Amino acid sequence: MQQVLSVAEMGEADRRTIAGGVPGIDLMEAAGRGVADAVAARQPLGRRIVVLAGPGNNGGDGFVAARILRRRGYPVTVALLADPARLKGDARLAFDAMVPEGGGGVRPEIVTAAPELPDRADVVIDALFGAGLDRPLEGTAGALVEAVNARRADNPEMFVVAVDLPSGVSGDSGAVLGVAVRADVTVTFCRRKPGHLLYPGRGLCGPVRVIDIGIPDKVVAQIAPKTFVNAADLWRGAWHPPAVEGHKYARGHAVVASGPAHATGAARMAAGAALRIGAGLVTLASPREAVAVNAAHLTAIMIRPVDDAAAFSELLDDRRFNAVVVGPGIGVGQRTRDMVRAALSAPREAERIVVLDADALTSFAQEPETLFAAIAASTCRGVVLTPHDGEFARIFPDLADGASRLVRARAGAARAGATVLLKGPDTVIAAPDGRAAINVNATAWLATAGAGDVLAGIIAGLGAQRLSAFDAAAMGAWCHGEAGRIAGAGLIAEDLAPSLKPVIERLAADCDSAPEDN
Repeated sequence: MQQVLSVAEMGEADRRTIAGGVPGIDLMEAAGRGVADAVAARQPLGRRIVVLAGPGNNGGDGFVAARILRRRGYPVTVALLADPARLKGDARLAFDAMVPEGGGGVRPEIVTAAPELPDRADVVIDALFGAGLDRPLEGTAGALVEAVNARRADNPEMFVVAVDLPSGVSGDSGAVLGVAVRADVTVTFCRRKPGHLLYPGRGLCGPVRVIDIGIPDKVVAQIAPKTFVNAADLWRGAWHPPAVEGHKYARGHAVVASGPAHATGAARMAAGAALRIGAGLVTLASPREAVAVNAAHLTAIMIRPVDDAAAFSELLDDRRFNAVVVGPGIGVGQRTRDMVRAALSAPREAERIVVLDADALTSFAQEPETLFAAIAASTCRGVVLTPHDGEFARIFPDLADGASRLVRARAGAARAGATVLLKGPDTVIAAPDGRAAINVNATAWLATAGAGDVLAGIIAGLGAQRLSAFDAAAMGAWCHGEAGRIAGAGLIAEDLAPSLKPVIERLAADCDSAPEDN
């Protein structure tokens, strides 16, 4: 699994590694060498390098990179943000190694940082501040960042490498603190940080290279981070392709609640996605007035007439219905609130997952605590809420501003007692137990009407196959993103379910439990 370390967790990993006998300067040497290698791999000799060095360990990493690159033959200038006399600890050791006493050997040029220095550079190494920055960049540091960005905009050949994280980006939230460097590549250490994955920071990093600097995996395991990149290795073990001896009933039966006759498309797209992702059967619970409309569009998906919450509850008394979607196109109001309560009041033996999307969430905007109480009282196996930012603000109004998307999703999941999938370009999936995954594979073309309805159906279809709420939401978000990439530019929501087929084929081929040919 691709773990993500918060700033505090990364600091703890450093501390434990050093306490275990690895000198801090050795970690800094490995980090600086990784930065130097990233530059040398892309830039030929003769390119002028300017290292912008801050007063802490990020600057120390820059000193190591500057020393190595100069010895490899590059012309290197180190621009110091702080008085060298004030450098401490490992940064001091790295500076002294770069500028040996007596002045012998090949060494970089050392100057005081000034905003005009980027104009001298073909390559800028941003070693001002790393992931731990907690205040806006101002003064000389802010002016340097603005100068780098201006020079980069005027000169497409200029190459900017950020050490750990572009200076000005918060490592925990991805927020820009005043101004921030726009990098062509970022070199970070041990594991990625949330700021590499959350916007706007993610858009400033360029490709992120993770360098092994000598922090043992067992140290990270001891810290037990709960944030992950949403990739297949996070949930692959929970999903299996159909067994040769299996049958459709073994793959679960999902139910999607339809809206009225004039608003049926969203539910049909959710139902189609649930079937495509692998649910054995899917039923559309349709108002009688909409049965003919839905029947005209559906073939493999079954239809049951359901006019109200009482009829929905009666339908769901059948324990074989083990995944339910309420929300897409269903309308906002008391009827929807009652339908949600019916979905949550499942027979315990149903082991049901309930996905609440769109109108199902907005219907509780004036009484979110009622929704949370119904979830707490439910015997369902799991509940997934799939809000976009606007819907999140309606049901979690006090969590909507200020904190990062990661923090907000986690807080919402803990309060609701449900998995929260906070949709966006950096979708976050958070479980009530604190686990969270950040999605990284979505395309901007997914910002189109109906795409969220498809996602709700995918999650339900995976839940029908007995994935947990968190695994179904995480795998669903990833598959949705992959389908969007396959559908490509100009996609509409109807393109997504067919595009899931090659995604599933690839997962099935890679799955250890895929059946073998005899």
